[in-house]
Amino acid sequence: MHRRDALKLLATAAVSPSLSMPSELFTAFHAAHASLSNPPALQTLNAHQHATVSAMAELILPRTETPGALDARVPEFIDLILTDWYDPPDRNRFLEGLANVETLCRERFTKDFIDLFPPQQKEILLLLGDQLLRDLQSVSTNPRGYRGSAPEPDDNFYLNFRHLVLTGYFTSEVGAKQQLHAQIIPARIDFCAPATADSPGAEE
Repeated sequence: MHRRDALKLLATAAVSPSLSMPSELFTAFHAAHASLSNPPALQTLNAHQHATVSAMAELILPRTETPGALDARVPEFIDLILTDWYDPPDRNRFLEGLANVETLCRERFTKDFIDLFPPQQKEILLLLGDQLLRDLQSVSTNPRGYRGSAPEPDDNFYLNFRHLVLTGYFTSEVGAKQQLHAQIIPARIDFCAPATADSPGAEE
């Protein structure tokens, strides 16, 4: 699967991407997680952008009784996707969208996103969500303009960002195992392995 095709599929993914994406796509994104360096080595995002992405991602998927976005290394996943998967125009568009979030923060609170109090950060995300809702509602009133479908990532930064956060989380090992209670696709399958007492269908 070409990376461009994978990103198109990501754009149409459901709220929990790993529940609806093809297994080939899930495997590709899971492999992307496995390739992350430790400690992280950012390639596209600078330190400030990484901190902003981290704060926004953790608000969307905070740590509770299950791991959060930071536990799943979602910000580093996003940096990798921006670097290795995005074309330069799409990468620049994402960074421009991130810069627009900072502009909104400064206009409303005279501070960058990471310097805001948590309630202010939540307010910014609510404003971004309201704009996304208006864009989605435009589908029904202007179907030709949107080709009868929901806005694509190019059209709404927050839509794209949420897809990346959710995909990065649910295709990570901690996200898939802890949140979805899913078994990560094994690296090797023994099709002719003998049945054991614990095997499905084995006689007791």
